[in-house]
Amino acid sequence: MLRTGDKLVVTKLDRLARSVAHMGDILHTIESKGAGLVILSLGSETIDTTTATGKLILNMMISVAQFEREMMKERQVEGIKKAKAEGKYKGRVPTAMRQSDKVKALIEAGIGRPQVMEQLGISKASYYRCLGG
Repeated sequence: MLRTGDKLVVTKLDRLARSVAHMGDILHTIESKGAGLVILSLGSETIDTTTATGKLILNMMISVAQFEREMMKERQVEGIKKAKAEGKYKGRVPTAMRQSDKVKALIEAGIGRPQVMEQLGISKASYYRCLGG
């Protein structure tokens, strides 16, 4: 796709990649082909990675984004610890286990395992977990 001298133009950085690692892979691929990246939607400015300043700004933005994600993760872990200490955090009930009563009711109604699994959209392992073994 990309050739030497080409520029990949994107409107927003978040439209190109969702993680720092993915962005790094994309940048490596673009640079290895001798191409550049241009990001348009930064107010009145654009970032062009074919320039030293553009590379610097992009790397700073990626670093800040990674820092923000790590801070959010730390706050999330702290919040979960606090909620667990207060007895408020239980986690969600696994999807199949929420259907445990339905599984038992269908069995009592005389419906066989394959039909129960198909009707509720659960696996064989989930079926048996709902039965308690």
